Amino acid sequence: MNTVRTADYHTAGEPFRIVCEDLPPVPGDTVAERCATAIGPGGSGTAPRRGALDDVRRLLVQEPRGHAGMYGGFVVPPDDDGAHFGVLFWHKDGYSTACGHGTMALGAWAVDTGRVAAPDHGDAQVRIDVPSGRVTATVHRDGGRTTGITFRNVPARVAARKVPVATSLGLAEVDIAHAGACYASVAARELGLDVSRAALPALVRAGQEIRAALATHPATWHPDGPLLSGVYGVILYEELPDTPFGPHQRNVTVFADGQIDRSPCGSGTSARLALLAEDGRLGPGEDLLHESVAGTVFTGRFLPGGVTEVTGTAYRTGEHAFTVDPYDPLGTGFSL
Repeated sequence: MNTVRTADYHTAGEPFRIVCEDLPPVPGDTVAERCATAIGPGGSGTAPRRGALDDVRRLLVQEPRGHAGMYGGFVVPPDDDGAHFGVLFWHKDGYSTACGHGTMALGAWAVDTGRVAAPDHGDAQVRIDVPSGRVTATVHRDGGRTTGITFRNVPARVAARKVPVATSLGLAEVDIAHAGACYASVAARELGLDVSRAALPALVRAGQEIRAALATHPATWHPDGPLLSGVYGVILYEELPDTPFGPHQRNVTVFADGQIDRSPCGSGTSARLALLAEDGRLGPGEDLLHESVAGTVFTGRFLPGGVTEVTGTAYRTGEHAFTVDPYDPLGTGFSL
């Protein structure tokens, strides 16, 4: 490993670090197969096996070059010519099968770099293969700049409702939905919490307990196999007054080993949309206004066939060339 170059973005406050060159080979015919290769035999999404590619992930996500909230992706070849490129999503503990905020950042990056042509006024579609399937980032342009990105996800579906889960804060009823990854949703008030910065330690602890309790629940299993199975994130939400256009909620999504999504969570918003649609709270032409614990916003809508669209903004924050001094005893870094 010599130099690793990245382009960094944030989507509604959540970082996304993009690597598109000088990566070790990742064998596989599809992005899903490459993700399994990155995880390694006997590994899991939150406990991958060590290897050349995972050393790059560790370098970029661990301190002193990253931090416990870092997120990013390795750009890889697509499954076929129908997509512009593929991506392997990663976080501080390993790899994920879906990432809405990352898809939005990749759409902005693809247009910014000229990888995908875009008009000064109008939309450009960036098609991306991810481990859970093919997704689209529609990049909205006005006056020669990107004003927003709409993430169209793989179909979302509800898997279970009102699953009782015991936590240290009491019993919670949890809803489970698949939206490229598996999400468990619980109303924060059931645990005596609100979704606020002050409550973050308790929210994270509750999220970790719920994820662990559902580790073997059959509703978390995906028919396409273990890569897409198991709870990826726990969404703790609270209701806010409806807008004239539909429901309004605030959430914090706790994923991996206690990582917090600073954005409203793109694929998690897809899961919330599926649940709200099933409840009859989100009809044709209605939108969910979805806030994060940081106060940033996504807007989501539920379309026929379980398709969801989530709109937000992404901004470039910098470019980096990361190196490892051969005499540095910290090597690829550490996590606290």
